[in-house]
Amino acid sequence: MKKCLLLLTALLIFSKLSAQQKVGLWKDVPTMKTEKAILHVYEPADSLRTGVSIIVCPGGSYAHLAGIAWEGFNVAKWLKNQGISAFVLQYRTNNKGYNHPAMIQDVQRAIQWVKEHSAQYQIDTGKVGVMGFSAGGHLSLMAGIFYDENYLQELTPTTVSLKPAFVVSAYPVVSMQDDLAHFRSRKSLLGKQYTKEMQDKFSMEKQIFSAMPPVFLMTTKDDPVVKYENSALLAGALQEAGVDHQFLLYDMGGHGFGMNAKRSGEASAWNLVFKDWLMKIGILKY
Repeated sequence: MKKCLLLLTALLIFSKLSAQQKVGLWKDVPTMKTEKAILHVYEPADSLRTGVSIIVCPGGSYAHLAGIAWEGFNVAKWLKNQGISAFVLQYRTNNKGYNHPAMIQDVQRAIQWVKEHSAQYQIDTGKVGVMGFSAGGHLSLMAGIFYDENYLQELTPTTVSLKPAFVVSAYPVVSMQDDLAHFRSRKSLLGKQYTKEMQDKFSMEKQIFSAMPPVFLMTTKDDPVVKYENSALLAGALQEAGVDHQFLLYDMGGHGFGMNAKRSGEASAWNLVFKDWLMKIGILKY
């Protein structure tokens, strides 16, 4: 009896976290239909809908997505409870043999797909953002920086803008330079034989420009995985370029916590600050 109750509880928890729909991102692209990139769709109740949507990119050093539950599904559940349509992106990673450009192709395809299906999900195409954690934070930054470099051009026609309305980057990998790089993320993204040109191009602090979308940036000083100086350097570049942004730097919180209050200490309220920021930049209404 006790085992049955435990199993029932686990199933109920899973059902609350599980997506309402799974979409094969490349299934309608003839040359790419065998590629395993998935969008997990979380729709808000009709009474809560805001028209805002966010593509969520979990972390994992570009090597895996082992944290997709707490940096993806848990996040999506919170977002949909705020009236925001959430699309968790299960992008291709190095443990399946992928390097750049697979990851940015997947996030650009996700932006394209969400915008092309805006009527179905009652989404405002001008309010589609990208949120990422750790390596996913780097991917979200690439989406907000390289939107004019159409990595889909040779794969599928694109008629919508690939520019996200805003970017959220939590405890992100930022730099590919030797003094700050998270080496596993760099190796997984760029491969073993990368050039100095690639190293510089994918150091996000070197690519900031004034016309990029607003950025919400968050990290912790005690992050044991990605040096917090990555985010501090990025914040400086955003400030210098005049990009609308907010930078939260907490003393404690660690790494990889997503929106898990039990794991994040004083950083646990970052999502509430983020929601307020969406209102300040006019994406959500007060």
